[in-house]
Amino acid sequence: MQTQKISGLQLFYLMTGYVLGTAIILGLGNEVKQDAWIFILIGMSSSFILMAVYTQLAVYFPGETLTQMLPKMIGKFLSYPVTLLYILNFTYSAARGCRELGDLIDTTILTETPLIVIIGSFMALMIYCLRGGVETFGRMVEIVFPTYVFSLILIWILLFSVDQFSLKNLTPILGNGVMPVLKKAVPSAVNFPFSETLVVLWFFPFLTNNQPVRKIGMSFLLVGGILLTINSIMMLAILGPEIYKVDLFSLLAATQMVSVADFLERFDALVILMMVSGVFFKVGGFILAAAIAISYLFKLKQTRSAVLGLGVIIVPLSLISATNYVEHLEIGFKYYVPYVHTLLQIVLPILFLCIAFIRKKIGSI
Repeated sequence: MQTQKISGLQLFYLMTGYVLGTAIILGLGNEVKQDAWIFILIGMSSSFILMAVYTQLAVYFPGETLTQMLPKMIGKFLSYPVTLLYILNFTYSAARGCRELGDLIDTTILTETPLIVIIGSFMALMIYCLRGGVETFGRMVEIVFPTYVFSLILIWILLFSVDQFSLKNLTPILGNGVMPVLKKAVPSAVNFPFSETLVVLWFFPFLTNNQPVRKIGMSFLLVGGILLTINSIMMLAILGPEIYKVDLFSLLAATQMVSVADFLERFDALVILMMVSGVFFKVGGFILAAAIAISYLFKLKQTRSAVLGLGVIIVPLSLISATNYVEHLEIGFKYYVPYVHTLLQIVLPILFLCIAFIRKKIGSI
């Protein structure tokens, strides 16, 4: 399986799109209102430390995924349940991404279409795209990502034409001081979406020509964080902090206000197409990382059967995970992200690095 290769640029495109992914749909930092963009910047800055942890593990174990690293760090007996936890985490996170896309489309353009049809159709597309493995997915990302970023920038340009656009909506900056924003941002902004970049540890081994993993990791965090920050500023300038706080799909709501010379209107389709692309990066990354882990765990020669099995599980899981979108968000941001993400994507990787460092010093790896 590891004969497949992707370039550093393809991985950069994939992971930048992955960082934007569902964060573009959900919006970030709405609880701190006009300071949401500072919330994102704090999360991005803190996540550089986390990326240093991920990339150092990749340096200690070159050419290996985290699944392959674990037996050398914590032993074969413990590595199986830990790997299984990561597989379950990626599978559930992919289901959440599908549910967010399904609810977006169901409440906007396909209001009469059953949710299972929307999510099932998207998953069929994902399985078709991922069946060729990492290399095929990398090539598809190389085509989709430039269009995705161009669409996002075009939307931002169009938003300048909205009469309600005002940077005064971003004031007062830090009106309640730094600490309230800092307490919200750490670890919340780190957990979602930045710590989810842990999946890159399943993609680093497929890089061509031993490219610098740290440079690539820091680059996609920086670019993804800056794009999310700019997007947050644009949403706040259009909607204002009060609407931004409560609107479920802020980018879509802002774009619906665009009207150029009373002629160019209704750019909803462009936004939804862009959001579908974002979920494509995010869900594709989760499924492929889980499939790679399953393939190594059960000694499969390819990921195709694992991808198909995951797709069959993810569709019903996305439907039964919550009764409605509000409950879905509550489960995610009150329980799953603060606890599961913190454990699997922050605490355990730091612990693994400490173990790897000690073992490296005593010469046992």
